[in-house]
Amino acid sequence: MRTAKLTLDPGFTVGPVPRRLFGSFVEHMGRCVYTGIFEPEHPSADENGFRTDVLELTKELGPTVVRYPGGNFVSGFEWEDSVGPREERPRRLDRAWRSTETNQFGLAEFDAWARAVDTEPMMAVNLGTRGLQDACNLLEYSNIASGSKYSDLRVAHGSKDPFGIKLWCLGNELDGPWQTGHKTAAEYGRLAHETGMAMRSIDPDIELVAVGSSSRSMPTFGAWESTVLELSYDAVDYVSLHAYYEEKDGDVASFLGSAVDMDLFIEQVVATADAVRARGKHSKKINLSFDEWNVWYQSRPHHAPGVQPWDVAPRVIEDEYSITDAVVVGTLLNSLLRHSDRVTIGAQAQLVNVIGLLRSEPGGDAWKQTIAHPFEQVRRLATGEVLRVAATSDKYESDKYGDVDVVDASATWDEETSTVSLFLANRDLADSAKVDVSLRGFDVSKVVTAKVLAATEGQDRHTTNLEGAHDAVGLRPLQDVTVADGVATVVLPPLSWAVVQVAKA
Repeated sequence: MRTAKLTLDPGFTVGPVPRRLFGSFVEHMGRCVYTGIFEPEHPSADENGFRTDVLELTKELGPTVVRYPGGNFVSGFEWEDSVGPREERPRRLDRAWRSTETNQFGLAEFDAWARAVDTEPMMAVNLGTRGLQDACNLLEYSNIASGSKYSDLRVAHGSKDPFGIKLWCLGNELDGPWQTGHKTAAEYGRLAHETGMAMRSIDPDIELVAVGSSSRSMPTFGAWESTVLELSYDAVDYVSLHAYYEEKDGDVASFLGSAVDMDLFIEQVVATADAVRARGKHSKKINLSFDEWNVWYQSRPHHAPGVQPWDVAPRVIEDEYSITDAVVVGTLLNSLLRHSDRVTIGAQAQLVNVIGLLRSEPGGDAWKQTIAHPFEQVRRLATGEVLRVAATSDKYESDKYGDVDVVDASATWDEETSTVSLFLANRDLADSAKVDVSLRGFDVSKVVTAKVLAATEGQDRHTTNLEGAHDAVGLRPLQDVTVADGVATVVLPPLSWAVVQVAKA
């Protein structure tokens, strides 16, 4: 049996749990919108055309922020196409994913959907093919009550009250040569500064996210953040990070260690942002928005067989997630929590169908993928303060990251309910792991929650949730948990993710 020892103390915290950390992402890509959240012909559709089965599952997941409308899509998006009477909205070619956008779901529909699922919108502006004036026009349309050209246009379109969007992304992945309107760091940094300052003159209360690197492997990583922030520091509040992970060539050991890369990515961006702060003698800190992250098998074909250029809502990157993927997602959530003093916004990409937490079929069912379970549990149970975890663990060797901890952990402390929440992963494929948690300074003596996601009889690490088998993989009771004399002991099955809560008796 593998072993690990954790030490927790209420005097050693990272900071309050940032509620925006548990966000998701809706892009006009593939079937995320059409036959995902919006399908007027579906038997469950409401008067807005929203699929209520997907809506109810989204409420259960509870994403606190949803980024919209992209993604690569936004760098060619003409927002005026998506407002006003639906019958008058034009169809457009989306160059990002070579599909046809019908614009039947647009800004007002997204605002109504976001209110229905009780989430905060995070709007991205097009700084690829458009720029400062377009971003200001969209902000005016969205946030000004009335009395100006674009605010009155929104009222005329039937939305009397402003949308009141406070969180805005200044473009998307403009460091990437695949992006429509790809820019150098100097070009983008100046544009982000000018656009941000102009937008703030319209609504001083907005928060702005500058585009960071699309991954830590980008050749411009580090230099991009440094140049962009040198030019835009006073205009922005956050810099973004994007990262996707997959199992390549059967290297499951490195895949299971993906959070090591996420840890490094975050720490390096923090160091770069703080160096710019020091050089510029700025008083404020730039925080991080990890607004695209997930498991994504980019080595697989992006489009399903039979998809043709310019199809409407084609099947694009509809990955089916396994037990292994869910364990990795659990460790990535741990990484975000461990760095939540600086990563204060997160968005797991995407919500439905497209590398989705959820899956749906046109006219058919909707269900949770395996990766939805860690997300939902951490969103629900990570409350109060994030604790610093002093950890020692048995190691295993990986090709990409060297020695990796077998047990990965994060923890929170909710003083109001006197509850410690532990989020634990066992990366070992064959052996159980015994975890001893020293709870110094906590008056806790009972187990209130103990659940685990792992293979059951007849399953293996590749088992997924599919149409007709929606609940093949989920959470089940974790039996081998005790708490006594200030120590919680948890035995984790091989390749598993678990949540354990202990509280005052």
